[in-house]
Amino acid sequence: MSRSTSLRAIAGNAAVIALLLAIAGGLLRLQLGQEWWLAAPLPARRWIALAALLGYAAWCAALWWRARPRKDDAAEAGEPPLLVVWASQTGFARQLAEHTAQSLRDGGCRVRLRALDQVDAALLAGARKALFVASTTGEGDPPDHALAFLGQVMRQAPALPDLQYAVLALGDRSYGHYCAFGHRLDDWLRQRGARPLFDTVEVDNADPAALRHWQQLLGQLGDGSVQADWSAPDYQPWRLRARRQLNPGSVGGPVFQLHLQPADGDLPAWQAGDIAEVGPRHADARVEHWMQAHGLDPRTTLADGRALRELLAASKLPDALDGGDPDAIAARLQPLPHREYSIASLPSEGSLQLLLRRQSHPDGTPGLASGWLCDHAAVGGRIDLRLRTNANFHPPAGDAPLVLIGNGTGIAGLRAHLRARIDVGARRNWLLFGERHQAHDFHFGDELEQWRREGWIEYLDTVFSRDGGAHRYVQDVLATHAGRLRQWVDEGATVLVCGSLQGMAPAVDAVIAQALGDERRDQLVMQRRYRRDVY
Repeated sequence: MSRSTSLRAIAGNAAVIALLLAIAGGLLRLQLGQEWWLAAPLPARRWIALAALLGYAAWCAALWWRARPRKDDAAEAGEPPLLVVWASQTGFARQLAEHTAQSLRDGGCRVRLRALDQVDAALLAGARKALFVASTTGEGDPPDHALAFLGQVMRQAPALPDLQYAVLALGDRSYGHYCAFGHRLDDWLRQRGARPLFDTVEVDNADPAALRHWQQLLGQLGDGSVQADWSAPDYQPWRLRARRQLNPGSVGGPVFQLHLQPADGDLPAWQAGDIAEVGPRHADARVEHWMQAHGLDPRTTLADGRALRELLAASKLPDALDGGDPDAIAARLQPLPHREYSIASLPSEGSLQLLLRRQSHPDGTPGLASGWLCDHAAVGGRIDLRLRTNANFHPPAGDAPLVLIGNGTGIAGLRAHLRARIDVGARRNWLLFGERHQAHDFHFGDELEQWRREGWIEYLDTVFSRDGGAHRYVQDVLATHAGRLRQWVDEGATVLVCGSLQGMAPAVDAVIAQALGDERRDQLVMQRRYRRDVY
């Protein structure tokens, strides 16, 4: 429905309702002012008339409610609204779907929210992007209201080549068929030709870390912003021990390598593929400017002795204040949303290493988290950080062949995997990596070349888009070596992809599908031998 059509519908509904209410008002005056219901005494007639009027008004309101234009149905020229679908037994999946829809709206997306039993083949075929929040009950069963979708839409087997989708699968690991219905939806969508935006996110018993990861991914579908965390991470204090820029002179954004250690105690355990959730902070100068603009002394303390500016640094700064009481201000603050970064090292190396690019807003100002970590956080200063296990991107068992594909700062997660393979003596590793200029952007290049010379990397294929040559991007190199990819997969290889959600990941996926065939590629996904950590 266009905007003008929507306005005409509103006007038409309003006119009809106004007419109905006018009729109802006339009936009320007639019923209360004249004794025309002769079969009942006057007081009873008036109560009957009032009840009839209220019932009629309720009916009018129900008609209007059903006919009203709804925000999630708004349709304009261009791409259709993003479809958010829930399948829920207890209501939790519906609640998460509503949170998902609101986060997307806050990020500038138009959204259509539906229960799974309200989704038919035509709605799916008309969508371009869809997110499914699906719970599993009992021993792998779908929610009761999802049975209609299984019995009707899934049996129709509609072709969905234009649909991009993602699944948030809810489950309980204590059951044998963990997140079974979510994975069943994922498999069915792949078989219908739909392509995943990112890999299925599994949630074990409402695990807040998995839900924060889902929320982080939602930021890639809107304007790039991430809304307030649905549940704040329980950060631990770390220290920034070292920071250096890896690509001075690059035409791309500056890339920094950070070394962090716990503020107290030894390094905790993590595996290759795990994620660091970082709580960003505003620069000191910005907090001080905000406090002065609102008439607050930067030395203000709270009743519990904390400095107000310290709390403000880790919070969203309000546009306006209702009064100047510091404790009242503190009570209304919302913490800044976390940011996620692939860990580039293992505990055995003595520090947690991150690789990140300073992001910039359209006006040239640095992004909140990357600007703070790359520019403002003091070496030796505190970093709020929490480790999140990422089982979907952990190393494969044993020494089977491993294909690693990535671009840009995605090399961070792949570097950790190579380090883990070296530690267990696994040599059948093939790395494909792409960036801009070899002279400036070959992150960890000296180390990778050394590992290749020592036999820890069997094949090292790099491509630098600004240097010219036969290939421009990592997917082009992969396509050239399609025969080798088939051979390695036949020999039991796992394929790990890390890097850009937009551009690289779907292009690499298309090459894998072309080289192996759609069915073989989907088999790899189901066997957990094709995994992605994209952002």
